[in-house]
Amino acid sequence: MRYFIQFSYDGTAYHGWQVQPNADTVQAHLDTALGMLLRQPVRTLGAGRTDTGVHARMMVAHFDTETEIDAADLCRRLCRMLPPDIAVSRVVPVKSDAHARFDALSRTYHYDICLVKNPFRRRFATRIHYTLDFERMNQAATLLLGTHDFNSFCKRGTDTHTTLCTVSEAQWMPLEDGMWRFRITANRFLRNMVRAIVGTLFDVGNGRLTLDEFKETLRAADRCAAGESAPAEGLSLVNIEYPQDIFQ
Repeated sequence: MRYFIQFSYDGTAYHGWQVQPNADTVQAHLDTALGMLLRQPVRTLGAGRTDTGVHARMMVAHFDTETEIDAADLCRRLCRMLPPDIAVSRVVPVKSDAHARFDALSRTYHYDICLVKNPFRRRFATRIHYTLDFERMNQAATLLLGTHDFNSFCKRGTDTHTTLCTVSEAQWMPLEDGMWRFRITANRFLRNMVRAIVGTLFDVGNGRLTLDEFKETLRAADRCAAGESAPAEGLSLVNIEYPQDIFQ
């Protein structure tokens, strides 16, 4: 039997989602808890990977079991067993060939920033100490819409087979208490892509980069052409969409 598990986490204390040697990761905690409760080895496969310090308000992974399980009971027991910064919200049966990564139709990320010091936001938003022109940043963000080669915003040395992505939403919006949010939705994301985009949009917003230069950065397909990656703490994976026919 195959199941999708939906969960969230504060990524501050973790070296990202994916299991890696000699590092504390979200996947390691989840796999260990599932294995203990199901009394069998479990290796989840996530919808994607988040880097060190990045958060997820919604992450999805799939796992297989030898027999049918009580999904609601497993969800409750997992929440009791997992650390306080990881919470499982849903476990649902899916078709045997359903895939958390490859069946995802779209993913949405938020990047939050604070223009004023706020101790209650420091783990989930990046403090900005300079003035930003959000109108010009939104003009640049519209250039991301559609299908493009995002190699300029991709971490080097990854094993991805293509750097083409289709972005359907990209915009900055004001929140309360001196906060702003960048919301971006695409069919897929490359490693470090959102943070590289945000960091380059900062360069547009503070006048270091013109709109034409931002356009050329996108066309260049060269990571050296883009700005520095924005810090991890402001980034959260917030939604993943799937076709309904994969659910049992």
